Amino acid sequence: MSPIGPFSPRGQDATPDVASGQIPGLAGAPVRTPVRSGATETGPALWPAIAGRILTRQLWIELYGLPGYGLTLGPVLGGGKVTAFAATPRDFRPHDAAPGKNLLVGRFILAGASMEVEAPADPWNRPSPSRPFAVELHAFNWLPALMAQGERGAREALRLTLGWSDAFARWSPFAWGPEILPRRVVNLACAARKMGAVATEAERLRLADSLARQTRQLLRPPGGLATRAERLTAAAIGGCVLAGAPGQSLRRRALSGLTGALKTTVQADGGHASRSPEAGLELLLDLLTLDDALAQLSEPTPEAVTGAIARLTEGLRLLALPDGRLASFQGGGPSTVARVAAARAHDETATARTKAEPEHPPFGAVAGLTRIASPLLTILADAAAPAGGAWGASACAQPMALEIVCGKDRLITGSGWTPASTDRQALRLTPGHSTLTLGERSLNEPLGGWKGELLGPRLVGPPIHVTTDQRDGDGAVWLDMEHDGWNEAFGLNHQRRLYLDQRMDELRAEEKLFPTPGRKEMIRQIAAPYAIRFHLEPGVQASLARDRRSILLRGASGRGWWFRTDGPDVAIEPSVHIDAGLTRRSLQIVVRGSARTDSESRIRWKLSPAGASGDPT
Repeated sequence: MSPIGPFSPRGQDATPDVASGQIPGLAGAPVRTPVRSGATETGPALWPAIAGRILTRQLWIELYGLPGYGLTLGPVLGGGKVTAFAATPRDFRPHDAAPGKNLLVGRFILAGASMEVEAPADPWNRPSPSRPFAVELHAFNWLPALMAQGERGAREALRLTLGWSDAFARWSPFAWGPEILPRRVVNLACAARKMGAVATEAERLRLADSLARQTRQLLRPPGGLATRAERLTAAAIGGCVLAGAPGQSLRRRALSGLTGALKTTVQADGGHASRSPEAGLELLLDLLTLDDALAQLSEPTPEAVTGAIARLTEGLRLLALPDGRLASFQGGGPSTVARVAAARAHDETATARTKAEPEHPPFGAVAGLTRIASPLLTILADAAAPAGGAWGASACAQPMALEIVCGKDRLITGSGWTPASTDRQALRLTPGHSTLTLGERSLNEPLGGWKGELLGPRLVGPPIHVTTDQRDGDGAVWLDMEHDGWNEAFGLNHQRRLYLDQRMDELRAEEKLFPTPGRKEMIRQIAAPYAIRFHLEPGVQASLARDRRSILLRGASGRGWWFRTDGPDVAIEPSVHIDAGLTRRSLQIVVRGSARTDSESRIRWKLSPAGASGDPT
């Protein structure tokens, strides 16, 4: 067997040309996943949003930047002076205490970058090594690890927090922005009472005043629809922590708006409106913290909050894969086993069901992500169009993409892109997941340039309509999906048909490209080059058999699975995968060929356990 593809160059030329073959926006990553770049057409429908955003953005920058604006967040106009803390909300997110030891000696290691800051200095008046580092730093995502170091950690956390308050007392678009402020408020709220216990009276009052000012800011624009539920949840948590009338006023205002925000954000099936599984997980963890904070105050949790928790928990059951992590679709990463387990720990019903019926894997669909399974195979398919509008800032143009877990080995996956990887936008394009592309181009592209700065990197381009049909039989499941995204450029529809034999743990599939029905004027007699990609999880071994049509895959467990296809050109090529914000090298199986635009083209493939008598050699 050969570990490389049969059509890859041999000898000295086998090393990929990184300079000419890299993905745009992914400097230095050797891949053979070319993406045709071009100007993104926004269309007239987007101009009202652009015009409105220009006006409101400048308005808030001018208003919040006024020297006297800070007074509106203070005790005189903001609802009274805060002098104490009322609750200590539980942060349900698991945190590794080890990084806290580095923080005690002034070593900040965040988002793959580091900064050395020895006390009594602090990191606030110096440039950050990268934007992701700055986001983690100003969101105070380092605070839980530092608080785990006991009294010494609490004192250092207090010093750094008050240092931030001195340096960023005035509003700024980055440090006080709607993407960073909610996370900082939640982290501070969960640690405030412990920090107050080691503070002097003057320090405690400064800490309470800073938390109150930031919580009040969460209730004001700008923000946007996509982060409204997160902002109001954080504000409600902050209001639970602040004692007295000011805290009560803040949490009442936050909870009154949260009802409508959750109705918009959390769908009836338990999915997040962005269609990102990770976004739903993070919102669930915040809502659990809010529920705990309200319980400490002996206040009832609003029905909208308990209902959202129940729906998100139900959705999490389907979106958590057998390896304990999440499915990676639509800007959501896999998260971690510990984080997913922490979000599910409160779900006694799921625990009892798992113990009672372990032989029945869950089926269903959440936010357009459809799950089918057999005892050893679990398949998640993206059977819906990407989210649009404000929700599209984290969407990916990858309809009918697949993730496949064999046993507990995640073999076939996607690039793992998340919004934290701001400089890896190309991985949101169609070639960045396990689906089919035509002409080495993407169906949609993220909004860039000054328009993207205004509205965020939302996906723009022709609409994509996805249809799906699932049928269950005796020991088998059929899942048929179809989308018309290639209609405008090539006049073709793409159909992906999956047949899962639950008795043999075998997945058989057919990819069909055919002229769009009823659109004869779109038919042009040309050959459209296609590429069907199957991105492999980092660490998965892939070996090509002598027949050059079969590939043996082995995951962490060592168990082998055969991937076979009748496609004309099969290769194993380099790829990349985003894991916890870091770019890792991986592999991808690529099936290439050409499809006529005036007739049907079919490509078949299947995945089955190794060890049968008919295995290739």
